[in-house]
Amino acid sequence: MNKSLMSIALAFALGAGAASAAVLEEVKTDTGAVMAASESGMTVYTFRKDAAGVSNCYDDCAAKWPPFMAAEDAKPEGRLTVIERKDDTYQWALDGKPLYFWAGDTKAGDATGDGVGGVWDAVRP
Repeated sequence: MNKSLMSIALAFALGAGAASAAVLEEVKTDTGAVMAASESGMTVYTFRKDAAGVSNCYDDCAAKWPPFMAAEDAKPEGRLTVIERKDDTYQWALDGKPLYFWAGDTKAGDATGDGVGGVWDAVRP
């Protein structure tokens, strides 16, 4: 599927309009299809120790698992939302689960963080 069709399909899958499609896209990896940041193609992950709408990844954790930051004026749509972090920054979330990148992924399409420590999961479409 070409990228524009994938973005349209993602918009429907997220239950949102084109703005959401501009944030996430589906990419193929060695472990199957995952969701990635549209701008970078880097896989996004969730952290099982997070509570709904609350990030518990700061300091050393955030150095290894950088939050998928959102602009203060970013607009939530459908399943894609924005949470405020305790450091007064903003982070994208899907179904209330904050989204992160993995410092161990070096290029678009990598998904090497899936399953790390039994608490990190690549987001699947």
